[in-house]
Amino acid sequence: MSFEIPEVEKKLYRKVAEFSDVPLGSGLQVRVDDDEIALFNLKGEIYAINNFCPHRGAPLSEGFLEQDKVFCPWHCFDFSLKTGECQMVSHLRVATYPVKIEDGGVFILY
Repeated sequence: MSFEIPEVEKKLYRKVAEFSDVPLGSGLQVRVDDDEIALFNLKGEIYAINNFCPHRGAPLSEGFLEQDKVFCPWHCFDFSLKTGECQMVSHLRVATYPVKIEDGGVFILY
């Protein structure tokens, strides 16, 4: 009897932008494969989260930053850039991605 072990997709750091492409205090939408990711420059540190608000699909990259959160541009749901959790509605959350900066490039683990 033999068993087949399914292939596990390996996550790799992928370059998605240049650091200079993400203005301080703002967001930038990037695409990785078929997914949209929102990058944010908060006080010189880059964060990456899923770009779509789970409430109604608004592009979070167009939201505004306050403290360590992005606020949805449509209905102001707040999402932590660090954890993806929504403080206003606890069952809502977005995926977060580890980020590294190398030679001026922004790389996310995806």
